[in-house]
Amino acid sequence: MNSWLNKCHFGDVRDVLKKMIADGVKVNCIVTSPPYWGLRSYLPESHADKACEIGSEPTLREFIDTMTGVMMLAREVLAEDGTMWVNMGDSYAGSHTGNVTIPSHRRDNAPVPQSAKVIAGLKPKDLIGQPWRLAFALQDAGWWLRQDIIWSKPNPMPESVTDRCTKSHEYIFLLSKSERYYFDQGAILEPVSAGTHARLSQDVQNQVGSARANGGAKTNGNMKAVGRGVGWGHGTDAEQRDRCRVKNNSSFDEAMAIMPNTRNKRSVWSVVTESYKGAHFATFPRALIEPCILAGAPAGGTVLDIFMGSGTTAQVAEQLGRKWIGIDIDIRNKGLQDERLRQRSLDLEAA
Repeated sequence: MNSWLNKCHFGDVRDVLKKMIADGVKVNCIVTSPPYWGLRSYLPESHADKACEIGSEPTLREFIDTMTGVMMLAREVLAEDGTMWVNMGDSYAGSHTGNVTIPSHRRDNAPVPQSAKVIAGLKPKDLIGQPWRLAFALQDAGWWLRQDIIWSKPNPMPESVTDRCTKSHEYIFLLSKSERYYFDQGAILEPVSAGTHARLSQDVQNQVGSARANGGAKTNGNMKAVGRGVGWGHGTDAEQRDRCRVKNNSSFDEAMAIMPNTRNKRSVWSVVTESYKGAHFATFPRALIEPCILAGAPAGGTVLDIFMGSGTTAQVAEQLGRKWIGIDIDIRNKGLQDERLRQRSLDLEAA
């Protein structure tokens, strides 16, 4: 197991996962962003495995089948109570004379392959639905599809379209291996809104047992206090607690029967996109990965990224006190990954 930890293993993800399975490797959670189908190649033309590269399949159906197969292998190295967090954006079908729209965080100068231009069963300009097609395929294969999380981008890539809105979101799917799984809700609690304070600035505690709701005709039992205190789960730290504090004063405290500081994290995450010097593709924003790791892996646990890219997952995992394993097909990314981890070390020394 130790020979796998805290390093990226280069090669075809299917081959590497089979070696991990043979070695009995187990991880607590998987956080990854798969390649898109038919949009770009991640390998040089001379690469021996280029013909087998994931995303180069002749049809969308074959791509979904390939990705499902990869993630079923990944399922074998995931702990029984583990989760997988999969980020994927969408694109549009084109025609022989027009290209698909390339999602903003994968845009580069690589040509769009012919296979991406015309898709059987879809009309030109149809939204392909790659994220949901993959999510439903994984659900059919036995994964629990627990949630779709919206990554809202305040700084989306501009588009020249005039017959639809500019795309400014992607999906993160939370999937689990079992019906019951590890999820540290307390580690990702967020500050309550001003509206919550307003709703609770009444003597809630003295209303416990009251039937005053619904004009005194409450039928499903007496009222319960709806406020709650802070519950700190695994992986939280002083910085997290500080982020969750809210400003208060004596008059507000007097008005409040129960003083909530936090609420359950919502399913829309507003995170700006990040570029990384030297990367020919846009990378995972660190703030997008943090809640996935905090909720999905206990302190000291292990996080796997099966499409490692520039190494953001490794950087964030180390920052949060987790071990990590990476897999990537392109050895050229090693320099980017090493630089990210070196920067992490410099940050620790400066602190």
